[in-house]
Amino acid sequence: MINVLLAGVGGQGTVLAAKVLASAAAARGWQVRTAETIGMAQRGGNVTSHVRMGSDGEEVFSPLITPGTADMVIALEPGEAARALPYLASGGVLVTATTAIQPVTAALASVPYRAGDVVAGLADALQGGSFLFVPVDDAALMHELGGASRKSLNMMLLAVAVAQGRVPLTLDEVKSAVEACVKPQFVAMNLEAIDHAVAAYG
Repeated sequence: MINVLLAGVGGQGTVLAAKVLASAAAARGWQVRTAETIGMAQRGGNVTSHVRMGSDGEEVFSPLITPGTADMVIALEPGEAARALPYLASGGVLVTATTAIQPVTAALASVPYRAGDVVAGLADALQGGSFLFVPVDDAALMHELGGASRKSLNMMLLAVAVAQGRVPLTLDEVKSAVEACVKPQFVAMNLEAIDHAVAAYG
């Protein structure tokens, strides 16, 4: 059984990334269950997608991941990575973008929200264990791609996560799922972004 939690804010494509992951797993014949908790996503709130995969032929009875059991957390925003951290299992993998999306509450807070502080805090929290922490400089990747749309960030982080080798899926399987799940006019952009991200962080 493999549990993957994806976290982001509304509009980042968290749910689509979960759909692609689930599609790649289902194409292998695995039983897959997914669920989303979207809260105030349409107003920039957090989005969490649960993907549970019976990678050894197990039947998956529940779609929800319990705290401390996620083999991998993929976060499209560092604050959401911190929010999802309690779900990460011992020895799990955390892949997160390093660019902050400032919530409305940050403008009202006395202490500013700095992405660097959150990423450093995550690194400290995961230090000394068997965890794998992969912070992805998404701003640099986008710049290297010539200002590519941030709409491809979800696929980039998913590909980087799969490339770490903790989930027994191949990048070719992920790409095939992208072709099946993403609108045709956006497929080439996402495949290029995947290749670029994996070359940098795979």
